[in-house]
This record gives sequence, structure tokens and C-alpha cells, in this order.
Amino acid sequence: MLLVFILAAAFWALGASMGVPRATRAAMIAVLYVGVLIIQVTLPAGTPLRMATGESPAPWLILGGFALLIFGYRRGLRALRTRADKNEADAEALAPKPGFSETELNRYARHIVLREIGGPGQKKLKEARVLVIGAGGLGAPALQYLAATGVGTIGVIDDDLVENANLARQVIHKDNAIGTPKVFSAQAEMLAQNPHIVVRPYHRRLTDEIAPELFADYDLVLDGTDNFDTRYLVNQTAVAQGIPLISGALSQWEGQLSVFDPSTDAPCYQCVFPQAPAPELAPSCAEAGVLSPLPGVVGAMMAAEAVKIITGAGTALRGQMVIYDALYGESRTIAITRRADCPTCGGAEAQTG
Repeated sequence: MLLVFILAAAFWALGASMGVPRATRAAMIAVLYVGVLIIQVTLPAGTPLRMATGESPAPWLILGGFALLIFGYRRGLRALRTRADKNEADAEALAPKPGFSETELNRYARHIVLREIGGPGQKKLKEARVLVIGAGGLGAPALQYLAATGVGTIGVIDDDLVENANLARQVIHKDNAIGTPKVFSAQAEMLAQNPHIVVRPYHRRLTDEIAPELFADYDLVLDGTDNFDTRYLVNQTAVAQGIPLISGALSQWEGQLSVFDPSTDAPCYQCVFPQAPAPELAPSCAEAGVLSPLPGVVGAMMAAEAVKIITGAGTALRGQMVIYDALYGESRTIAITRRADCPTCGGAEAQTG
């Protein structure tokens, strides 16, 4: 066997001195290895050539097995590294480009001239990452205005498909999108409105398992869902990660809106709604009905709150709830406060107090 190793080392060194690529030198060693195996398998035992190359094929087969394992391991690592590099490159390609193009400056000019927003505020919007829960009645206008406003990265999670009954109020979706996932329909419309942003669609239901990891990628959350289980889950996750939550709700002619943010000593959702009401006391929009333009009003207000929180303009609705009555054209604002016994944020308040 020593003779074979000496030959292999000589081939490798000679190839290196001549500038032969590593792959070619490895191929030469592989040819030598195959030749030795042929000698060991075909020649009778005791033959001088077989004796000089190791006497038995068993050690060579074991050596070849180890070499294959090492080769496969290295190839696997290389494939994983290539895939990771590709994913990183894809992420960089999808990330909003720094700075503003001439088109973007013209597009956002009315924002930039606002004293409370200006260029720095528009830059904050471009760098912001906002997650919208639900692409239905409230999500539709909120998503449209977040996209038009120039929020750089917008995530949207929803497991529903577009239905004909949605189109009277969920204006981001079009007739030809019936039967397609709402998140992809919304993504297409948002990018058609503003190709300078990134939209991340998640066609799935929000669950306890995925919520923490999903929320960790975002700075702000808008909740436009229509069931209390999801609302409580969104609230708990946002509180746990210290993320402001903009929450809206609808019923018939009335809508309500607030910003829940215990990190600034404002109440959380469960402070105001300690437990879900009985089903007969809070019928769904499908059961009770809802005015078609109402989601547009409240959803646009949610987007306005998002802009204020991101840019620091004005006063966000922390510790306040706006209630809008479209039937009588009235709106009122009520104060809401934290509860020390709130199971979601009361404990944290007691520990820090």
C-alpha cells in the first residue's frame, strides 16, 4: 500500500508544480485508485503486483468508502453554502433600495413637503417593516395606503380566498381574482400601485406556533381580523415583543380604532376587552351586515396611524379609542387605560412598577 500512497503523493505534487487544477489532480488519484482495485480484484492472491499494492481489496474498499463520505459531505456543505448565498442574494434583491429615485421623490412629493414628515419621515417609511393581519375589509384599504405611502416592506397574512361576496367592500381585490388567495391578490395590486416596495404574502392562518417568529421580522402590526381568538393571539404576541398594535373593528354602520402599546404605558387589547363576548352579542359581518364604504374609512385611519407611529408625526391613538358612526355621521374619542390585573400586560406592569 505504501507504494500506492507514494505514487499518489507524487502525482499530486507533480500536478501542483505544473499548475494542474485541483479537480484534475483529484481525477488522476481516482484513476490510480480504480487501477489498484482492478489489480486487487482480478489478479490471483500472491501475485507480486497484488502484493505490492496491498495484498487484499478490503482496505482499499474501506478507504474508498471514507473518501466517498468525505466527498459527499463536502459537496453537501458546498450546496448548502450556495443555497444560503442565493437566499441572501435574493433577500438583498428584494430589500428596498437605499435612497430615493427621481420617480420616488416625485411620487412622495406631497408627503415630503409636509412639515411633520419631510424627507427624514419618508426615509423612515421606506425603512419600515409593517405586518398586516388579514387582507379583508380592514386589511384591504390599509394595505393599499401603506403601499401608496411608500412603506418599504409590508407583510400580509391571511388564509382565505377571494370570494364574490368580498368585492363590495374589500376593494383591493378584483373580479378576476375570485378563487385566488387574498394575500396574492393583494400583493399583485399593491405592486401594481407601487413597484418600489416589497410585499411578503403569507397564505396561512396565524397560529401560536408561527406568530412569535413572524412578528419578530416587523416593527409594527395592524390587526384587521374578524374573530376574537386571532385578536387575542395578535395582542399577546405584540405585547410580548414590544411591538405597537393598531387594531380596528367593524359592525354594521360603526367602526372603532385604537393603538395598543403597553411599552409606552398605553393599554393592550385585553385591557379593554378582557374576554370575548358571547357569539350572539358580537355577530360577524356576514351575519349582521356591514356598510360597504365603512372598512375603507376605518382601514384608511389605521394606515394614517401607522404613518404617524413610523414617522413620529402628531399624536397616535395610544390610550384612546375612536368610534365612528357612519349612519349618523358622528365620531367620538374615549379614553382607555391599562388594567393592573390584565393577564397579558398587567403582570409586566407590576414587575416594572
